[in-house]
Amino acid sequence: MKTLGIIFSNIHERDIPELTKVRTLASVPFGGRYRLIDFALSNMVNSGITNIGIIAKYNYQSLMDHVQSGKSWGLARKNGGLTILPPFNDMSGGGVFTTRFEALKSVKSFIRHNEADYVVMSDCDIVSNFDFTPVVLEHEKKGADITLVYRKKELDPSDKERFTIDVDENERVTKLTLSDGGKGIKNVYTDFMIISRRILLYIIDHSDQWGISSFSRDILSHTNEYKIFGYEHSGYYAAIDSLIDYYKHSMDLLDPEVVQELFYKGGAEIYTKVRDSAPAKFTDTACVRNSMVADGCLIEGTVENSIIFRGCHIAKGTKVTNSIIMQDSVIDDGSTLNCVIMDKAAHVLDGRLLSGHPTHPYYIEKEAEI
Repeated sequence: MKTLGIIFSNIHERDIPELTKVRTLASVPFGGRYRLIDFALSNMVNSGITNIGIIAKYNYQSLMDHVQSGKSWGLARKNGGLTILPPFNDMSGGGVFTTRFEALKSVKSFIRHNEADYVVMSDCDIVSNFDFTPVVLEHEKKGADITLVYRKKELDPSDKERFTIDVDENERVTKLTLSDGGKGIKNVYTDFMIISRRILLYIIDHSDQWGISSFSRDILSHTNEYKIFGYEHSGYYAAIDSLIDYYKHSMDLLDPEVVQELFYKGGAEIYTKVRDSAPAKFTDTACVRNSMVADGCLIEGTVENSIIFRGCHIAKGTKVTNSIIMQDSVIDDGSTLNCVIMDKAAHVLDGRLLSGHPTHPYYIEKEAEI
């Protein structure tokens, strides 16, 4: 049973313009030393998928720098391995894709010149430790055309652009609906999909003839034409749909149970690019409580309930609480930060007082000086 992995590097990036202005969504830093792409890549590798294509679009230089040959995920190999797929491959007219289905059409030659039986697809805004193996086995057992992974979730207004699915007693999907922000426990589609490669190529090859342009509207909604099944995911799952969601789910990592579930579930680790940095250094003036501090940091001040990425300097007399400080950022003497998201290589000068709120964190741009 051969499986091909497809990862969409930019779907939903318009929902977080602050973080995706200078990078693709896949490259957004998360959890002190990771990028969002690490979760999708690690999930596939841990599931035995070693032939993976990442569909790129804009601002993907940092993505290429991060994944490189795929060595950190065991994907630097002669057969299969990791492929960055540019956005212009097979698009008629040479344009850049605008929808998920157009993205798939643009890489149809990559899909066609592969011997896989099934294609596993994942977005990059998902933080989860998920094993695709039982899903693919269930997909094969049922003779499904498509399998959609869902989770049961209490809906709120922020879920208005997420799809929900109805399933019967055999887990066959009977209806796909775009959430309208209503309330109640629903089966929310996770953007994890398994599809038979033969079916996918058949759809792509006939898409112009059939007028297919949207995967959700023209394929997934036609539950009578395709054998579409659901599969429930019950573990930790976070969708990064906004800056507020990014902040909220980053703060989840301060819970040891979430860390155990996300990074060490069943021995399946989340891998990332290895950097040979020195360990973090804490001086005698440092005070750190309930925080994650990555390697290469110099901590001289107070850090509480915060996530500090690699290579940061928190100066003496500084207090950082409930904040996310990204790589190589510097906070000078006597400054106070609360509920702040500080992007890479930013600099807060002496004596500044910056504060946001969990529902509206204060954001500092990459390389900004405050």
